[in-house]
Amino acid sequence: MTRIFIAGFQHETNTFAPSKADWAAFNRGSSYPAFARGDAMVDLIAPGSLPLAGFITTARERGWTLLPSVWAGATPSAQVTEDAFERIAGPLLEDLRAAAGTIDGIFLDLHGAAVAEHLDDAEGELLERIRGVVGPQLPIVATLDLHANVSERMLRQANAFAVYRTYPHIDMHECARRAAETLAQLLAPDAPTLHTRSQRLPFLLPLNTQCTLLEPAAGLMRLLPALEAEHGVQLEFAMGFPAADIADCGPVVFGHGSDAQAVQRGVRALADAVSARRADFALQLLGPREAVREALQRAEAAIAPVVIADTQDNPGAGGDSNTTGMLHALLAERSGQRHPGRIALGLLVDPEAAAAAHAAGAGARLTLSLGRSVAGYDGRPTDDPLTREVIVRALSDGTIALHGPMTAGNTVRLGPCARIEVDGVQVLLSSAKCQLLDLDLCRFLGIEPAEMALIVVKSSVHFRAAFAPIAASILVAKAPGPMAADPADLPWTKLPPSTARRP
Repeated sequence: MTRIFIAGFQHETNTFAPSKADWAAFNRGSSYPAFARGDAMVDLIAPGSLPLAGFITTARERGWTLLPSVWAGATPSAQVTEDAFERIAGPLLEDLRAAAGTIDGIFLDLHGAAVAEHLDDAEGELLERIRGVVGPQLPIVATLDLHANVSERMLRQANAFAVYRTYPHIDMHECARRAAETLAQLLAPDAPTLHTRSQRLPFLLPLNTQCTLLEPAAGLMRLLPALEAEHGVQLEFAMGFPAADIADCGPVVFGHGSDAQAVQRGVRALADAVSARRADFALQLLGPREAVREALQRAEAAIAPVVIADTQDNPGAGGDSNTTGMLHALLAERSGQRHPGRIALGLLVDPEAAAAAHAAGAGARLTLSLGRSVAGYDGRPTDDPLTREVIVRALSDGTIALHGPMTAGNTVRLGPCARIEVDGVQVLLSSAKCQLLDLDLCRFLGIEPAEMALIVVKSSVHFRAAFAPIAASILVAKAPGPMAADPADLPWTKLPPSTARRP
């Protein structure tokens, strides 16, 4: 009977963001499932779309026995606090010591871009502690997010990784299945030694242009399996999360295989292919009012909504989803008067405004202060809060079952939520952070996205999985916020001088 120890730790750290991930963030259960341990972890995770859910399904198909330890995930933010990291690592290592000698392998659902207050390489530290308990022989395999900042320490401590190959991340289950296949190979009686080789690329890739629905990322991901077949190895491309001020920030190509020279050739071929497309990753963005004007012009002739991404306040990249730059732009362009009731923005995190809307009730008119002015990535304050008379159009407790391409099976719990109308613009208020990446995150407040003229989403790329099929066109706006769309704008201190801030 094959016994596999499983655990998960997911955090994408923007070291320039305004809010840290404390222990409460991992227990909140808003856009990520709340901290869980033991069998409760399996019950919580198995129905959803995370890699751990995919691995659980695959392991059961193989007849493996699972020893669940801990699940911990929190919405992207600034550093994980030391207290939170140790509260996660402590129980995991305790469970591992108790299981030592009785398990055949380990699977970990990791992000790969976590930074703690006391650890620049949080996953490397966790893997090293795990390896210290189980010794050098036990197979350790993990999944990583496409945005992982992969360190040499991580590659030394684990036998193999599988990296998502889509952004939006719609292949998390498939990624876990690939990881399970690798683990099965390592568990075979005649398992060959698995060699790992890697190559770090000396430039940063903007988050928006990492989208695998668009070129050049789409073409590179199509090339990847062809190179794997040509060289007979497993290849991975982690594009990096370009807002972590650590030495290991940036894209890495790596591979695994029984023939070390073949792995090296495959890694070099993929790295050369990425480098050849480097200039194609260059970023083009619109200012807030420019984006709104262009969207309104396109909406006049469109029979489907025009979507604008408010990328620099993306809560999936460390923003708090509470800045008002795009809302000011919408109102300045008088968009609500041109398409009354058919312009929407969300999710704007403002628990006080949401609570006031609930207290007033549906249909009420009241004056609200909306949003926050926060420190942007450059230290300058973002746009001022907006104070206006609003109409409360819909209310919700914020518990939402999701059905989108990336999120099917997940449930988010956002606390009191409300839809308010501000001068003809529908604003979706939330009490907790969640990237607007699913159509259900509009529908729960009475907005049918396909019937809108213009939708502003606080997201960078993930929204495309659900919104691209219904959108007439998509624009990306650069309103002030905590997540720099262009990595060159960030005040780096630890990035090696050899790493270019732009592709």
